[in-house]
Amino acid sequence: MLSKKMEEALNAQVNAEFWSAYLYLSMPNHFAAAGNQGFANWFSINLSAIINRALFMKYVLSCGGKVTLAPIASVKTEWKSPLEAFEDTLAHERKVTALIHDLCVLADEEKDFGTANMLKWFVDEQIEEEANAQELIDSLKMIKDNGFGLYMLDKELK
Repeated sequence: MLSKKMEEALNAQVNAEFWSAYLYLSMPNHFAAAGNQGFANWFSINLSAIINRALFMKYVLSCGGKVTLAPIASVKTEWKSPLEAFEDTLAHERKVTALIHDLCVLADEEKDFGTANMLKWFVDEQIEEEANAQELIDSLKMIKDNGFGLYMLDKELK
């Protein structure tokens, strides 16, 4: 059974995950409209992964808690370049990592071993998410404004 504090914290994470999904829904639409189908595909794949994080809701319910959905704030819808979008992505993933770490600290404080165990998957996942975004940032910085390089990276991501 979850403590009230943990239930509230997990519900806040559910809201954060749906905000992330909304952001990652905005990104592929932006790139698809610009004709960058590869970048759009990369963000669509990440959108699917985030939506699958409904695990938080299932976990709260499986522990006898109540899921409370909150309104989702608006998200950015345009980026000047793929590099800006991926820098925003990395910054966002770092924020999500911090939120997950805060949940881990709370689980430890409350000696909530079940929640701590569930969160381990998310900790590992965030390491991968940040590394993927950083890899693309590094590639985009190397490419700079080279149209052919951007074209090739977009095709690779498709």
